[in-house]
Amino acid sequence: MARFTPHTDREIKDMLSGIGVDSIERLFDEIPASLRAKSFNLPPGVPEREAARIVVGLATRNRIDRVSFLGGGYYDHYIPAAVDAVSSRAEFYTAYTPYQPEASQGTLQAIFEYQTMIASLTGLDYANASLYDGGTALYEAIAMAVRSTNRRRIVIDAGVNPLYRRIASTYCINLDVAIEESELDDVRADQVRIASLCDGDTAAIVVQNPNFFGTVDDFTDLFAEARSRGIVTIIVFYPISLGVLKSPGEMNADIAVGEGQSLGLPLSFGGPYLGLMAVEKKMVRRMPGRIVGETVDREGRRAFVLTLQAREQHIRREKATSNICSNQALCALRATVFLALLGKKGFRDTALLNMERSAMLRNLMAGIKGVRVKSVPTFNEFTVELTIPAPDFVARMRERGFDAGIPASIFYPGRERELILCATEKRTEEEIRSFAAAAAEVLT
Repeated sequence: MARFTPHTDREIKDMLSGIGVDSIERLFDEIPASLRAKSFNLPPGVPEREAARIVVGLATRNRIDRVSFLGGGYYDHYIPAAVDAVSSRAEFYTAYTPYQPEASQGTLQAIFEYQTMIASLTGLDYANASLYDGGTALYEAIAMAVRSTNRRRIVIDAGVNPLYRRIASTYCINLDVAIEESELDDVRADQVRIASLCDGDTAAIVVQNPNFFGTVDDFTDLFAEARSRGIVTIIVFYPISLGVLKSPGEMNADIAVGEGQSLGLPLSFGGPYLGLMAVEKKMVRRMPGRIVGETVDREGRRAFVLTLQAREQHIRREKATSNICSNQALCALRATVFLALLGKKGFRDTALLNMERSAMLRNLMAGIKGVRVKSVPTFNEFTVELTIPAPDFVARMRERGFDAGIPASIFYPGRERELILCATEKRTEEEIRSFAAAAAEVLT
């Protein structure tokens, strides 16, 4: 222990006594014994070249050679080389989370441009400087709705990403907030049911477009009815889809949240990512995190400042909106560079190419015996029903070099034969045809 900590045995004993335990091992009682390391018998040190060989060998155990048709909220999109080139510059790369108001003008301007782009993309008035990820962004939106209405009930559609719903439920578990899920109409939101579940204590309704099954909906009428009853409307969105689909602002949503991974961030086995949040003007004062504003200095020059800082570090604790709203500045920078490179036309073209690739896959799958494609509007993700259990199909396709979608039963018990497939702009026509041919063989 003394090799790695500066504390003396006496100091350690005093600290343990202060918290009421008799040994360091007792600090780990909450961890089941089966999960604890039995020992740390590390091998002797080796030369750098040998260590590099070992690490590379471990890395090659990750299978990244299969062709991916996975989606579920995290997507395999093309990332222009310039995104890496710009975001890896030292002046950006080392300024990861700007808490202080004296953050550099370059960092503040990058965040300001990011906010402007996200607000424009969603069709809403304001966006913050980013959040931890899409799931925590949804929880933050729910917390905003509860604070602004003084109500305690949330109605959430079952088509909202199940990982996001789990995150929201976890954060709300010790709060006086009740979350009720609205059952799906097969693979799409049952808007009539959502409205019927709302009562006088409903703070917000939460929907997603496209939803976890890939289904596209228009929630304009539902949002109008909710607003007339004083209910906050929250929509989870997929950024790339907004190149062609109706925006949250056009549906008159109060709050829009989403995962920013598809905007120039690699999948990276799960992160780091960033949470997107945009709101109508009436909600801006309740928004968590930071907002960068534009002003002029004493000499009349354009300048940027942290206009809103709602963390405990900056304001009275009881007034803080959140303590999990880390600004993912580097990830937000990548999203900004990505959007700037594509521009309005390039962004729309990317969305259309996603739809084209997905339509090709959908049409080919529909022609395979043993496959029934769910007949609903979709973007680049859709659901099929197979004649065999979806996990079995996925396992057999993996042997043929494909990550063949997400079995719905992982998150939705009772849907054992349903499979959610996705094709982004990265999937070539040859890959799609090869996938369909392999699927036909598996299902024969």
